[in-house]
Amino acid sequence: MPTPELLQALDQRRSVPSKQLHAPGPDTPTLLRMLESASRVPDHGKLVPWRFIRIEGQARAVMSRLLEARTRQKDPQASEAALEKERGRFSYAPVIITVVARLQPGHKVPLEEQWLTAGSVCFALLQAAQALGFGAQWLTGWAASDPVVCTELGLGPDERIAGFIHIGTAAIEVPERERPDAAALLTDWTGERA
Repeated sequence: MPTPELLQALDQRRSVPSKQLHAPGPDTPTLLRMLESASRVPDHGKLVPWRFIRIEGQARAVMSRLLEARTRQKDPQASEAALEKERGRFSYAPVIITVVARLQPGHKVPLEEQWLTAGSVCFALLQAAQALGFGAQWLTGWAASDPVVCTELGLGPDERIAGFIHIGTAAIEVPERERPDAAALLTDWTGERA
């Protein structure tokens, strides 16, 4: 049976390590096209429980300095290697999209569903980037839940970072890796008790 084009795209998805993402990144019209596609996710209640923050250009260096400063603050004995890692974290990919979950506590749509919707946006953005010829990687790390980083990015009290999506031109061709066997993950529920 021939594989439909959409399934081929899903089957060919690869994360490109952020260190292997370089310029050029998507320009604004291309990025907006990606975000349009990424926004077509299941959204119970039409809440749109997400938004985007673009980090590019000099803002990447500002974020790197913030991460280094926070690392020093949290661990005054941090090694130079650890500090260097934080300085580099946002310096490779030319564009980083922060997907922010805009959670609405007390709504009939449970917070878990709202959070899953924002996560779906992250995955869809990876697919959209690849479809337009870019490499991408979804990262979180400690910075995604750090209160100072979240404040600096302008997050509100009911907002959380679902992911930093690093996007750029892949410097390498990412090899396929072993994937889980779907048949081994599938069980049937019959409704009968054992």
